[in-house]
Amino acid sequence: MSKSVAIITARGGSKRIPKKNIKDFCGKPIIAYSIEAAIQSKIFDEVMVSTDSEEIASLARYYGAVVPFMRSQETANDFATTSDVLLEVIGQYEKSNIYFDYGCCIYPTAPFVTKEKLQNAKKIIEDTNVNTVIPMVAFSYPPQRGIIIRGEKAELKYPEYIDTRSQDLEKIYHDCGQFYFFKVEKLKKEKKLMSKEFVPYIVSELEVQDIDTLSDWKLAELKYELMKEREHEV
Repeated sequence: MSKSVAIITARGGSKRIPKKNIKDFCGKPIIAYSIEAAIQSKIFDEVMVSTDSEEIASLARYYGAVVPFMRSQETANDFATTSDVLLEVIGQYEKSNIYFDYGCCIYPTAPFVTKEKLQNAKKIIEDTNVNTVIPMVAFSYPPQRGIIIRGEKAELKYPEYIDTRSQDLEKIYHDCGQFYFFKVEKLKKEKKLMSKEFVPYIVSELEVQDIDTLSDWKLAELKYELMKEREHEV
């Protein structure tokens, strides 16, 4: 029987929003939403938090996650990639003879992640021959109509599309920055999440918000509350 691990990546340093990963979000620390969604999904043999912060580790344990080891200095700096962190976690488990078939990297600032999304993503990766399942959302405005600024002047990035109707332009999506459901062996081999064989898990724009500033934070809270209201209406 296959085994799965949820890895919530939450380092302590946050320059733009102090203590971002444990800041209050609609009544509880934002990391709690990621932990609770993973636990409630009932699809993981282990729900762990990778962190270099004792404060985050303590809070993670309070909400039900485990912190079997602390993150190294090498993967706690500004230059380590998400894949670096995941490979370190998997390597640490394997040193203790604990092996997983599937992993799910969940960001600590992802309150829009739900147990249903995680369950659906796992089903997709189990039922198809793909390496990674990634939540994605369509750009709200066609990137083909993008404008760039050179010096004091603006110009179309893709002037060939100036007369193309918006509805005729190919829809382009972007990563939501919420979670990545992956096959462990493929990650170990390719060292990256976005390999040639990844598929989208499409989500609505209501359930996506980058959180880089305090204004972003407030927008995310408004979206979250609206999402919950709509769930109650169904």
